Amino acid sequence: APLLPPRCAGPAVEAAADLALGQINAHRREGYVLSLYRIFSAREHPQKITGSVFYLILDVVDTNCHVLSKKLWKDCETRPTHETAYGQCKAIIYTNQPRNIAHLSTYECVLQRVPRRYIWETCPDCPVDACPTEPKYLEVAAQSLAKYNEESEQTHYFSVLNVTKASMQ
Repeated sequence: APLLPPRCAGPAVEAAADLALGQINAHRREGYVLSLYRIFSAREHPQKITGSVFYLILDVVDTNCHVLSKKLWKDCETRPTHETAYGQCKAIIYTNQPRNIAHLSTYECVLQRVPRRYIWETCPDCPVDACPTEPKYLEVAAQSLAKYNEESEQTHYFSVLNVTKASMQ
């Protein structure tokens, strides 16, 4: 069967994109939940018995929910432009709605930050992302968490595992 170019706004494509992005986010172990900005491209390959294989290119942006939160992308707010990462995910997903099957065969996501020059042109006072692996950010996070542990009424103490995002102004 030939590859069909379905309407990107069609319900089957939207459902496949939602399922693909949900599984992509579930596989990720670092960073933030990706949200669908738009369906850039979609091709459908109907299967002989039932279901379809979708070849998708999704434009995505990151949200304020860390992937470890396990939240669905629809339940997370996207970040302001000066804080966001954006990019594309190419995904191949098999869906069979009558049997309630969705299998993500493969995916690849490429993300990048909004260029600093663009941020400075549109928002000169906005904070700028920094490298979260620099020791000074780990030190600040540890101090902040130590203060929280000291002032909270929690029975457990918390420690910094890693710093995933840092910015300065």
